[in-house]
Amino acid sequence: MISLAEARGLDAADPLRGFRDQFHLPDDIIYLDGNSLGPLPLAARDAVRATVHGEWGNGLIRSWNDADWIGAPARVGAKLARLIGAAPGEAVVADSTSVDLFKLIVAALRLRPDRPVVLTEVGNFPTDLYVAEGAVRCVTGARLHTVEPEAVEAAIDAETAVVVLTHVHYKTARRRDMKRLTALAHATGALVVWDLSHSVGAIPLDLKDADADFAVGCGYKFLNGGPGAPAFMFAAERLHPSLASPISGWMGHAEPFAFSDAWRPAAGIERLLAGTPPILGLAALEAGVDLMLDADMATIAAKSAQLFDVFKGLMDERLAGRGFTCISPVDAAERGSHIAFSHPNGFAIMQALIARGVIGDYRRPDILRFGLTPLYLSYADVWRAVDLLAEIMASEAWRTEAPEPQGGVT
Repeated sequence: MISLAEARGLDAADPLRGFRDQFHLPDDIIYLDGNSLGPLPLAARDAVRATVHGEWGNGLIRSWNDADWIGAPARVGAKLARLIGAAPGEAVVADSTSVDLFKLIVAALRLRPDRPVVLTEVGNFPTDLYVAEGAVRCVTGARLHTVEPEAVEAAIDAETAVVVLTHVHYKTARRRDMKRLTALAHATGALVVWDLSHSVGAIPLDLKDADADFAVGCGYKFLNGGPGAPAFMFAAERLHPSLASPISGWMGHAEPFAFSDAWRPAAGIERLLAGTPPILGLAALEAGVDLMLDADMATIAAKSAQLFDVFKGLMDERLAGRGFTCISPVDAAERGSHIAFSHPNGFAIMQALIARGVIGDYRRPDILRFGLTPLYLSYADVWRAVDLLAEIMASEAWRTEAPEPQGGVT
């Protein structure tokens, strides 16, 4: 079993250790929920301040041109493209993940008008299911087909227009083989929309190599773009000429400031834009993306894998027989960057941890989830978190009554 001194030794040798100082991290908190909401990058704080005081305060409306506010969705999208293995013109930042997912599902259905089925899996992140259900209601003859996760591949057939899947599962961290499943869908003539919300900034991605069609992802988890940060969309360049957004807003027009009555889509990915871009959110997100681009993704992935091994090893040693079952894949190639355990008293245990300054999260019915965020999480953090958890279980402090959760984000 690794000791605290050994954990500190790993931190001393960590090639990413300098990034921790670039975040605002409260001294009395061990933050294991960055896969839900990343902490504040100091650069994002400064960027928002500069945008508010300098660009909005002094520049006023001139900043749409002088500060290139108008180009922010494409500019930040081009930076994000480097994190997902895409070309600069294949990604754009706009709206929320839910809105972007709706746009892409409807656009995919329109690209396959002779195929009525949107296929997804039971247990997908709920908003993905809700959005898919709403999208099929907007396309005549379309229908949603939801199957168990292990049945997805067999369910792709000649009626499938688009498969909608999360790349890294929000509960278990299970990772799907994007390249293989995309090829399988293409072999039947279907398209795939990937939700990368728990993937981008956490694990290496190469959408070009996977021959991906579409993808969406949020900006507030591993990208540290702040609460409600705008999301991004990816669409393969080969699909752009025939791509039609169901929300044909003015920012997706070929000439938005011509103010013509007739709709004419922009030439590329920007045709997926709709309304005025959220500049303050984009400023924070761009700072988070720049910070991520300064790090090496292979190094991030290697540390993520080692953090997992340390966490699970400590749990196996110190909490054996206490009712915890790891539900995340042990093979690093088969998971994202969080670790999850089921426990019959998961909610009460998580509340006891949070009360002691260890912030993870709980997912019904019985899952404790801990984000492994390599840019700022230390090995000593993991050691202390498991140590506190062992103390809670030994003292049965978790038995203190706690109300059922009423909210929370993922």
